[in-house]
Amino acid sequence: MTADIFDPLDHDFLRNDLGQPVGEPIPGWEPRQAPPREAMEGRLCRVEPLDPARHAEDLFASYAADREGRNWTYLPYGPFASLGAFRDWMAKSCLGADPQFHAVVDRGSGKALGVASYLRIDAAMGVIEVGHIHFSPALQGTAMATEAMVLMMARVFDALGYRRYEWKCNALNMASRRAALRLGFSFEGIFRQASIVNGRNRDTAWFSVLDKEWPDAKAAFEAWLAPDNFDAEGRQRQSLEALRGR
Repeated sequence: MTADIFDPLDHDFLRNDLGQPVGEPIPGWEPRQAPPREAMEGRLCRVEPLDPARHAEDLFASYAADREGRNWTYLPYGPFASLGAFRDWMAKSCLGADPQFHAVVDRGSGKALGVASYLRIDAAMGVIEVGHIHFSPALQGTAMATEAMVLMMARVFDALGYRRYEWKCNALNMASRRAALRLGFSFEGIFRQASIVNGRNRDTAWFSVLDKEWPDAKAAFEAWLAPDNFDAEGRQRQSLEALRGR
């Protein structure tokens, strides 16, 4: 069985003077800035630079609700036996410029309930990845979790003008793959035997959102996150997928 081979001759590409297909020009492109270490404010949450002194205790407590440790399976670190070990790891691993770790803080309680980061920041090409996503059970599946991802995406496209936003995960992590698709990322394929994590092979699934896709995605996010899209019990009236399709 042979794989399909992409043939540029079958597509309507621009062509140079030699008749060869070439990419679209990007006039006036300038390298972008790296994301600033500043908080992103939403209606439900605040996404702020990770600080072990402020966030470690809240995160350690919220992660403890995952009693079976399922959320750690696909991460290259953890779980941690004690708050001290967790805080030490954060101090050594989470304060650099890339990855740039953030805590997701519930505006109602003021508690940090999860972590996400920018990484593989390529300002020259306008490409950036979101990763190290670790949401506690209290954050998973909530409107706050979606808002946190939207805030990070909006900074990348609206504030910084990047061209491409990436999501990569273990190809066996179906929850992460479903989350990427729900958030409007396009599946691009699987890099086989891309790395070794915790002594096991990892095939990596790649997803992306492009700057040209962001305006429609943003409109769907805004409609979904609007207070009137939720009933008195907090149940959504319209799904994000339905709003994106509309």
